[in-house]
Amino acid sequence: MTTVRREDILLVAARLFAHNGVASSTVREIADAAGLMSGSLYHHFDSKAAMVEAIVMAFLHDLQGRYAAAVRAAAGDPRECLGALIRASFAAVDAHPYATEIYQNDRAFLRALPSHGRLRAVALDVQQTWLDVLAAGIAGGRFRGDVPPAVLYRLIRDAVWRSVHGFTPTPGYSRARLAADCTAIFLDGIAPARPSPRPSVVGAAGAGDQRVP
Repeated sequence: MTTVRREDILLVAARLFAHNGVASSTVREIADAAGLMSGSLYHHFDSKAAMVEAIVMAFLHDLQGRYAAAVRAAAGDPRECLGALIRASFAAVDAHPYATEIYQNDRAFLRALPSHGRLRAVALDVQQTWLDVLAAGIAGGRFRGDVPPAVLYRLIRDAVWRSVHGFTPTPGYSRARLAADCTAIFLDGIAPARPSPRPSVVGAAGAGDQRVP
């Protein structure tokens, strides 16, 4: 078979894994959905685990590349970079909807893979990109400093990745619009907190309870 055919098999497998769960999906079901004999499937993949690894690794490598491009394009501006990372994440969801579901829902299966170390290495690199940008923004006074970067990262990560659940793009509200709104909310929400103005007091010291509204 050609490389395209191999990609077709992975697409069928990814759809089944996302809809039914990896553990509940069988090689026979994948072969049937792809129009193949089970034996023919093994000419391309040694096991179901090998298919899962290929699907998730392709997703993570694409995400890694998108993030690297976002960081370069932002030219050191943490605020611009954070927005670019959020937009890149939503673009990755669009490009890999099934892999996103698998990565979120089948962590136990992924941890049991022989290749888990390689997957984890890429995932940690992706995570570190976020942490570096958030830390730089805090250090430069662009983001509020009272929330640890790891907490900010988890909040943004979950908002982005969980958007794949229960969100159906419409002509009036696309995923790109969702990405823009999410970016605006987080960027405004993590701006440095402004100190409250000191209350003005009317009258003498003994009239301190009378404040300007």
